[in-house]
Amino acid sequence: MGSALFPIVAAALVDGDGRVLLQQRPPGKEMAGLWEFPGGKIEPGESPEAALIRELREELGIDTDAACLAPAAFASAPLGERHLLLLLFVCRKWRGMPQPLEGGALRWARPAAMHALPMPPADRPLIGLIEALI
Repeated sequence: MGSALFPIVAAALVDGDGRVLLQQRPPGKEMAGLWEFPGGKIEPGESPEAALIRELREELGIDTDAACLAPAAFASAPLGERHLLLLLFVCRKWRGMPQPLEGGALRWARPAAMHALPMPPADRPLIGLIEALI
C-alpha cells in the first residue's frame, strides 16, 4: 500500500527578461519561508490547466488562458504521509500585475540565481529544466 498521491500544479511565469516569478511560503504554512513556483492543489474534477488558472487568480490576482500554459516538467517527492506530484507549466502571457494576495513575498529571479535560494525539495530539480527551456 503506497502513500496517497497529492497532485499539484505550478507555473514558471517568465517575463520579457527571462526572469521567473517565485513566491515565498507565508509564515504558518508548511515549509514557511521557502521560495516556490506559484500554484496549488488540483480540486476533484478540475483539469491541471483549470486548477492553475484558478490558483494564479487566487494567489497573484492575474488571469491567463489554457492556451498560454505550456507543459514543461514534473517532479515527484514524498511529503509526509502523501506523495507529491508537481506538474509545472511555463507561462509567458498573462493579464494583470502579480500581487502576493495570500501573504509571502514575490521576487523575479533568473534560473541560475535560483540554485542559491531555499526552495522545497520538489521545486529544486525543476530549476535546471527551466534553465534549458527559457
